[in-house]
Amino acid sequence: MAIGYPLNLDVTVTQGIVSAKSRNIGINTQGTAPVEAFIQTDAAVNPGSSGGALVNTNGELVAINSAIASPTGAFAGYAYSIPSNLMKKVIGDIMKYGSVQRGYIGISMAPEGLEDAKKKELGINTDVDGVYVMEVAPQGAAAQAGLQKGDVIVKVNGIKVDENAQLAELVARQKPGDKVSLTFVRNGSEQTVDVTLQGKMGEFASMKSAAVQSMGADLSDLTKDDAAKLGVDGGVVVNNIKEGGVLSSQTNMHPGFIITKVGDQPVKSIDEFRDALSKQGSNFQIQGIYPDSKEVYYYGINDFKK
Repeated sequence: MAIGYPLNLDVTVTQGIVSAKSRNIGINTQGTAPVEAFIQTDAAVNPGSSGGALVNTNGELVAINSAIASPTGAFAGYAYSIPSNLMKKVIGDIMKYGSVQRGYIGISMAPEGLEDAKKKELGINTDVDGVYVMEVAPQGAAAQAGLQKGDVIVKVNGIKVDENAQLAELVARQKPGDKVSLTFVRNGSEQTVDVTLQGKMGEFASMKSAAVQSMGADLSDLTKDDAAKLGVDGGVVVNNIKEGGVLSSQTNMHPGFIITKVGDQPVKSIDEFRDALSKQGSNFQIQGIYPDSKEVYYYGINDFKK
Protein backbone atom coordinates (compact mmCIF):
# COMPACT_ATOMS: atom_id res chain seq x y z
CA MET A 1 0.00 0.00 0.00
CA ALA A 2 1.28 3.44 -0.97
CA ILE A 3 0.48 6.32 1.38
CA GLY A 4 0.88 9.94 0.37
CA TYR A 5 -0.61 13.30 -0.54
CA PRO A 6 -1.07 13.04 -4.32
CA LEU A 7 -2.43 15.90 -6.43
CA ASN A 8 -2.90 18.17 -3.39
CA LEU A 9 -5.29 15.69 -1.78
CA ASP A 10 -5.35 14.75 1.88
CA VAL A 11 -3.87 11.43 3.03
CA THR A 12 -4.53 8.87 0.29
CA VAL A 13 -3.87 5.14 0.21
CA THR A 14 -3.55 3.01 -2.93
CA GLN A 15 -2.73 -0.66 -3.28
CA GLY A 16 -0.82 -2.87 -5.67
CA ILE A 17 1.71 -5.65 -5.99
CA VAL A 18 5.50 -5.67 -6.12
CA SER A 19 6.41 -6.62 -9.67
CA ALA A 20 10.17 -6.04 -9.56
CA LYS A 21 13.07 -5.25 -7.27
CA SER A 22 16.40 -3.54 -7.98
CA ARG A 23 14.82 -1.72 -10.92
CA ASN A 24 17.00 0.86 -12.67
CA ILE A 25 14.99 3.43 -14.67
CA GLY A 26 17.80 5.90 -15.40
CA ILE A 27 16.48 8.98 -13.62
CA ASN A 28 19.33 9.52 -11.16
CA THR A 29 22.00 11.48 -13.03
CA GLN A 30 23.78 12.98 -10.01
CA GLY A 31 27.29 11.83 -9.24
CA THR A 32 29.55 9.49 -11.14
CA ALA A 33 28.10 6.21 -9.87
CA PRO A 34 24.47 6.77 -8.87
CA VAL A 35 22.55 3.94 -7.24
CA GLU A 36 19.13 3.04 -8.59
CA ALA A 37 17.54 -0.06 -7.09
CA PHE A 38 13.86 0.79 -6.93
CA ILE A 39 11.04 -1.45 -5.81
CA GLN A 40 8.45 -1.41 -8.63
CA THR A 41 4.75 -1.57 -7.85
CA ASP A 42 1.47 -0.85 -9.61
CA ALA A 43 0.08 1.02 -6.61
CA ALA A 44 -1.07 4.37 -7.97
CA VAL A 45 1.42 7.14 -7.18
CA ASN A 46 1.12 10.70 -8.47
CA PRO A 47 2.98 14.01 -8.01
CA GLY A 48 2.76 14.76 -4.31
CA SER A 49 3.15 11.15 -3.28
CA SER A 50 6.94 11.29 -3.11
CA GLY A 51 8.26 10.78 0.39
CA GLY A 52 5.24 8.75 1.37
CA ALA A 53 5.45 5.25 2.78
CA LEU A 54 5.10 2.00 0.90
CA VAL A 55 3.94 -0.52 3.51
CA ASN A 56 2.90 -4.15 3.50
CA THR A 57 -0.36 -5.45 4.94
CA ASN A 58 1.30 -5.80 8.36
CA GLY A 59 1.99 -2.06 8.37
CA GLU A 60 5.74 -2.61 8.03
CA LEU A 61 7.67 0.01 6.07
CA VAL A 62 8.96 -1.48 2.82
CA ALA A 63 10.11 1.57 0.90
CA ILE A 64 9.74 5.33 0.30
CA ASN A 65 7.69 6.32 -2.78
CA SER A 66 9.91 8.32 -5.09
CA ALA A 67 9.13 8.20 -8.81
CA ILE A 68 6.80 7.16 -11.61
CA ALA A 69 7.39 6.10 -15.20
CA SER A 70 4.89 8.09 -17.22
CA PRO A 71 4.58 9.72 -20.66
CA THR A 72 2.16 12.28 -19.21
CA GLY A 73 3.63 13.19 -15.82
CA ALA A 74 0.77 11.43 -14.02
CA PHE A 75 0.44 7.80 -12.95
CA ALA A 76 0.50 5.43 -15.92
CA GLY A 77 0.80 2.04 -14.31
CA TYR A 78 4.11 1.83 -12.46
CA ALA A 79 5.55 3.46 -9.37
CA TYR A 80 9.06 3.26 -7.93
CA SER A 81 10.16 3.35 -4.33
CA ILE A 82 13.52 3.44 -2.53
CA PRO A 83 13.99 0.33 -0.35
CA SER A 84 13.71 1.10 3.36
CA ASN A 85 16.96 -0.69 4.26
CA LEU A 86 18.87 1.57 1.87
CA MET A 87 17.12 4.67 3.23
CA LYS A 88 17.89 3.57 6.79
CA LYS A 89 21.58 3.30 5.96
CA VAL A 90 21.65 6.75 4.31
CA ILE A 91 19.83 8.43 7.20
CA GLY A 92 22.00 6.69 9.78
CA ASP A 93 25.18 7.82 8.04
CA ILE A 94 24.00 11.44 7.81
CA MET A 95 23.06 11.49 11.50
CA LYS A 96 26.32 9.88 12.62
CA TYR A 97 28.89 11.23 10.16
CA GLY A 98 27.24 14.21 8.50
CA SER A 99 27.46 12.57 5.06
CA VAL A 100 26.77 9.24 3.39
CA GLN A 101 29.57 6.71 3.81
CA ARG A 102 29.42 4.66 0.64
CA GLY A 103 31.69 1.77 -0.15
CA TYR A 104 33.05 0.98 -3.61
CA ILE A 105 34.49 -2.26 -4.98
CA GLY A 106 36.27 -0.54 -7.85
CA ILE A 107 34.87 -2.14 -11.00
CA SER A 108 32.95 -1.10 -14.07
CA MET A 109 30.07 -3.35 -15.08
CA ALA A 110 28.90 -4.33 -18.54
CA PRO A 111 25.83 -2.33 -19.64
CA GLU A 112 22.58 -4.24 -19.36
CA GLY A 113 20.34 -4.92 -22.33
CA LEU A 114 23.15 -5.59 -24.80
CA GLU A 115 22.36 -7.71 -27.82
CA ASP A 116 24.03 -11.11 -28.06
CA ALA A 117 26.22 -9.96 -30.95
CA LYS A 118 27.53 -7.06 -28.88
CA LYS A 119 28.14 -9.32 -25.91
CA LYS A 120 30.14 -11.66 -28.10
CA GLU A 121 32.12 -8.72 -29.46
CA LEU A 122 32.98 -7.60 -25.93
CA GLY A 123 33.81 -11.13 -24.83
CA ILE A 124 31.01 -11.25 -22.25
CA ASN A 125 30.29 -14.70 -20.91
CA THR A 126 26.61 -15.41 -21.58
CA ASP A 127 26.69 -18.87 -20.00
CA VAL A 128 26.66 -17.48 -16.45
CA ASP A 129 23.93 -15.35 -14.87
CA GLY A 130 25.62 -12.56 -12.98
CA VAL A 131 27.34 -9.19 -13.31
CA TYR A 132 30.16 -9.12 -15.86
CA VAL A 133 33.27 -7.19 -14.82
CA MET A 134 34.35 -4.95 -17.71
CA GLU A 135 37.24 -3.22 -15.94
CA VAL A 136 38.97 -3.31 -12.57
CA ALA A 137 40.41 -0.14 -11.02
CA PRO A 138 44.15 -0.81 -10.53
CA GLN A 139 44.25 0.35 -6.91
CA GLY A 140 40.64 -0.47 -6.07
CA ALA A 141 39.22 -2.92 -3.57
CA ALA A 142 38.37 -5.55 -6.18
CA ALA A 143 41.89 -5.49 -7.63
CA GLN A 144 43.41 -5.93 -4.19
CA ALA A 145 41.14 -8.94 -3.63
CA GLY A 146 42.26 -10.48 -6.93
CA LEU A 147 39.28 -9.88 -9.20
CA GLN A 148 40.00 -9.49 -12.91
CA LYS A 149 38.36 -8.25 -16.08
CA GLY A 150 36.07 -10.98 -17.40
CA ASP A 151 35.02 -12.31 -13.99
CA VAL A 152 31.28 -12.70 -13.47
CA ILE A 153 30.07 -11.77 -9.98
CA VAL A 154 27.20 -14.09 -8.98
CA LYS A 155 26.81 -13.49 -5.23
CA VAL A 156 27.34 -10.71 -2.66
CA ASN A 157 27.43 -11.92 0.95
CA GLY A 158 25.73 -15.10 -0.22
CA ILE A 159 22.90 -13.27 -1.98
CA LYS A 160 22.55 -14.19 -5.65
CA VAL A 161 22.93 -11.24 -8.03
CA ASP A 162 22.23 -11.09 -11.75
CA GLU A 163 21.67 -7.36 -12.33
CA ASN A 164 23.97 -4.36 -12.06
CA ALA A 165 21.47 -2.39 -9.97
CA GLN A 166 21.16 -5.22 -7.47
CA LEU A 167 24.93 -5.45 -7.05
CA ALA A 168 25.19 -1.66 -6.68
CA GLU A 169 22.47 -1.64 -4.01
CA LEU A 170 24.03 -4.43 -1.95
CA VAL A 171 27.41 -2.71 -2.00
CA ALA A 172 25.92 0.75 -1.34
CA ARG A 173 24.47 -0.55 1.92
CA GLN A 174 28.04 -0.85 3.20
CA LYS A 175 30.56 1.82 4.10
CA PRO A 176 34.26 2.04 3.22
CA GLY A 177 36.28 -0.27 5.43
CA ASP A 178 33.50 -2.89 5.60
CA LYS A 179 34.18 -6.36 4.19
CA VAL A 180 31.86 -8.08 1.73
CA SER A 181 32.05 -11.59 0.40
CA LEU A 182 32.04 -11.73 -3.42
CA THR A 183 31.46 -14.97 -5.28
CA PHE A 184 32.50 -14.91 -8.92
CA VAL A 185 32.99 -17.28 -11.84
CA ARG A 186 36.29 -17.36 -13.75
CA ASN A 187 37.00 -19.89 -16.50
CA GLY A 188 34.04 -21.96 -15.38
CA SER A 189 35.23 -22.16 -11.78
CA GLU A 190 33.42 -20.47 -8.90
CA GLN A 191 35.51 -18.65 -6.31
CA THR A 192 34.72 -16.57 -3.23
CA VAL A 193 36.88 -13.77 -1.81
CA ASP A 194 36.51 -11.15 0.91
CA VAL A 195 36.73 -7.59 -0.40
CA THR A 196 37.45 -4.65 1.89
CA LEU A 197 35.51 -1.74 0.43
CA GLN A 198 37.18 1.58 -0.27
CA GLY A 199 35.98 5.13 -0.57
CA LYS A 200 35.30 6.80 -3.90
CA MET A 201 38.91 7.88 -4.35
CA GLY A 202 40.31 4.57 -3.11
CA GLU A 203 40.70 5.66 0.50
CA PHE A 204 39.59 3.44 3.33
CA ALA A 205 36.92 5.15 5.38
CA SER A 206 37.37 5.51 9.09
CA MET A 207 36.15 7.75 11.82
CA LYS A 208 38.96 10.11 10.81
CA SER A 209 37.78 10.59 7.23
CA ALA A 210 34.16 10.78 8.38
CA ALA A 211 35.14 13.59 10.74
CA VAL A 212 36.69 15.54 7.87
CA GLN A 213 33.56 15.08 5.76
CA SER A 214 31.35 16.26 8.60
CA MET A 215 33.09 19.63 8.47
CA GLY A 216 31.28 20.23 5.17
CA ALA A 217 34.04 21.77 3.08
CA ASP A 218 36.11 21.14 -0.02
CA LEU A 219 39.73 21.16 1.08
CA SER A 220 43.16 21.12 -0.54
CA ASP A 221 46.77 21.29 0.61
CA LEU A 222 48.39 24.74 0.55
CA THR A 223 51.14 24.69 -2.08
CA LYS A 224 54.75 25.26 -1.02
CA ASP A 225 54.96 28.45 -3.09
CA ASP A 226 51.81 29.91 -1.52
CA ALA A 227 52.98 28.89 1.95
CA ALA A 228 56.27 30.70 1.38
CA LYS A 229 54.47 33.84 0.21
CA LEU A 230 52.26 33.80 3.30
CA GLY A 231 55.11 33.05 5.69
CA VAL A 232 53.65 29.78 7.02
CA ASP A 233 55.01 26.22 7.01
CA GLY A 234 51.90 24.84 5.36
CA GLY A 235 48.17 24.51 5.81
CA VAL A 236 44.82 23.38 4.46
CA VAL A 237 42.87 25.64 2.10
CA VAL A 238 39.09 25.79 2.53
CA ASN A 239 37.94 26.08 -1.09
CA ASN A 240 34.20 25.80 -0.54
CA ILE A 241 31.86 25.58 2.44
CA LYS A 242 28.73 23.47 2.07
CA GLU A 243 25.38 24.07 3.73
CA GLY A 244 24.63 21.75 6.62
CA GLY A 245 28.23 21.03 7.62
CA VAL A 246 29.92 21.95 10.89
CA LEU A 247 31.76 24.95 9.43
CA SER A 248 28.57 26.34 7.90
CA SER A 249 26.39 25.86 10.98
CA GLN A 250 28.89 26.86 13.69
CA THR A 251 31.20 29.47 12.15
CA ASN A 252 31.22 32.43 9.77
CA MET A 253 34.33 31.11 8.02
CA HIS A 254 34.67 32.14 4.37
CA PRO A 255 36.13 30.22 1.42
CA GLY A 256 39.83 30.91 1.02
CA PHE A 257 40.57 30.47 4.72
CA ILE A 258 43.80 28.59 5.42
CA ILE A 259 43.73 26.26 8.40
CA THR A 260 47.07 26.12 10.18
CA LYS A 261 46.15 24.61 13.53
CA VAL A 262 43.40 22.45 15.05
CA GLY A 263 43.30 22.72 18.80
CA ASP A 264 46.97 22.80 19.81
CA GLN A 265 48.12 20.71 16.85
CA PRO A 266 49.66 22.42 13.77
CA VAL A 267 48.42 21.10 10.42
CA LYS A 268 50.27 21.37 7.11
CA SER A 269 48.18 19.00 4.98
CA ILE A 270 44.79 17.34 4.76
CA ASP A 271 46.27 14.15 6.26
CA GLU A 272 47.50 16.11 9.29
CA PHE A 273 44.13 17.89 9.48
CA ARG A 274 42.39 14.50 9.54
CA ASP A 275 44.67 13.23 12.31
CA ALA A 276 44.27 16.43 14.32
CA LEU A 277 40.47 16.25 14.18
CA SER A 278 40.51 12.68 15.47
CA LYS A 279 42.43 13.79 18.56
CA GLN A 280 40.09 16.60 19.55
CA GLY A 281 37.38 16.50 22.18
CA SER A 282 33.91 17.88 21.69
CA ASN A 283 35.00 21.52 21.87
CA PHE A 284 38.07 23.01 20.20
CA GLN A 285 39.29 25.87 18.01
CA ILE A 286 40.39 25.98 14.40
CA GLN A 287 43.14 28.54 13.79
CA GLY A 288 44.30 30.06 10.53
CA ILE A 289 44.64 33.03 8.24
CA TYR A 290 43.15 34.58 5.13
CA PRO A 291 45.51 35.25 2.19
CA ASP A 292 44.77 38.99 2.17
CA SER A 293 45.23 39.51 5.90
CA LYS A 294 48.06 39.02 8.40
CA GLU A 295 45.59 38.65 11.25
CA VAL A 296 45.15 35.22 12.85
CA TYR A 297 41.54 34.04 13.07
CA TYR A 298 40.03 31.55 15.49
CA TYR A 299 36.81 29.61 14.96
CA GLY A 300 35.23 27.65 17.80
CA ILE A 301 33.72 24.20 17.22
CA ASN A 302 31.33 22.84 19.82
CA ASP A 303 29.73 19.45 20.48
CA PHE A 304 31.84 17.92 17.72
CA LYS A 305 31.64 14.38 19.10
CA LYS A 306 28.24 14.64 20.68
